[in-house]
Amino acid sequence: MDEGRAGKRILVLSVPAGAGHTRAAEAIRAAACAVPGIAEVIHLDATAYATPRLRQVYADLYIMLVRRAPAVWSWVYDYTNTAAPDGWAHRLRRRIERRDCAPLLAKIAELRPDAIVCTHFLPAEILSREVADGMLRCPVWVQVTDFDLHRMWVHRHMAGYFAGNDEVAFLMEKHGIARDGIHVTGIPVMPAFMCRPDRAACARELGIDPGRMTFLLMGGGAGLGGLSTLAQRLLAIPGNFQLIALAGRNAAELAALRRLAAAYPGRLVPQGFTDKVERLMACADVAITKPGGATTAECLALGLPMIVNASIPGQEERNANFLLEHGAAMKAFDAPSLEYRVRYLMAHPAELDTMRARALALGRSHAAAAVLAAILKQTELIDACV
Repeated sequence: MDEGRAGKRILVLSVPAGAGHTRAAEAIRAAACAVPGIAEVIHLDATAYATPRLRQVYADLYIMLVRRAPAVWSWVYDYTNTAAPDGWAHRLRRRIERRDCAPLLAKIAELRPDAIVCTHFLPAEILSREVADGMLRCPVWVQVTDFDLHRMWVHRHMAGYFAGNDEVAFLMEKHGIARDGIHVTGIPVMPAFMCRPDRAACARELGIDPGRMTFLLMGGGAGLGGLSTLAQRLLAIPGNFQLIALAGRNAAELAALRRLAAAYPGRLVPQGFTDKVERLMACADVAITKPGGATTAECLALGLPMIVNASIPGQEERNANFLLEHGAAMKAFDAPSLEYRVRYLMAHPAELDTMRARALALGRSHAAAAVLAAILKQTELIDACV
């Protein structure tokens, strides 16, 4: 931001429970330069201003459960979604959270933002009580980062909510959120996803053939889903196609993919963590991916069809259902069903064209700017009434 730029200061709070909450927050920050009236957007990891114990519960424990005990995570997801919000378990949890996040409240007081956006339910839950007690006077907004709504995202005293689609908005209203406080903006994606990059140029960067059918195999920021095993199975399929495999920060998977690439020269391109994923997507005809909210929003923004696999129970399963209902994706339940769908799409290019059109129709590449515009409008109305 230009230091002399006039306008509002927006604070965005995320939690590193998976990469999606952070990516949505970064997208909102990056969009600020295109929205007149926004002077600065600051993005903070809320758990960086909490006790190590709370960070372990909301970030480290989450990753451990989805990797090693998905059935346990499924139970936690369902229990917290259906338990009474004012029940003893939730009351005790909120009391601990508020105590463990005292430094976050001090940081907010220091920054004095004109508005706050939460891309994870934890800071929203903490700030809800602060607003109710009169300790925080700036408006607090909530950006839901999946194509479904979990009960823990819903809190009183929020200025408004941003929904990924009409169904999430409907569920918000059913949970008692006022309709005029709900904005169907989509899930924020980085500005790079607003226009599909040139396929040929991106293919040259990777050293692959832009004219060959290309599958992009993704495992999220943590590289989940047994990528090297899946890649080996897919490469055994006959056909003139190539595979890009994105291992994220999973060093072991990346090493295994590189060994596999040596056995399939010209067929497999392994990639580690990158902040240029849009350029990989531009090379692809289909993404094979876990259906995280941010990843699916990025694919939709670029009109990239998906085969969803290795869904985390709960939010990702519901994201997958949304994509399937709208014809933008197929779902693979295991390795053999993934192989079948890859073979099917290679044999039915017209079906792939239909999926591509449906994905593009669902995409909301301007979501981040829409979020900031809604916040700016409300803060200006508040200023006019003061």
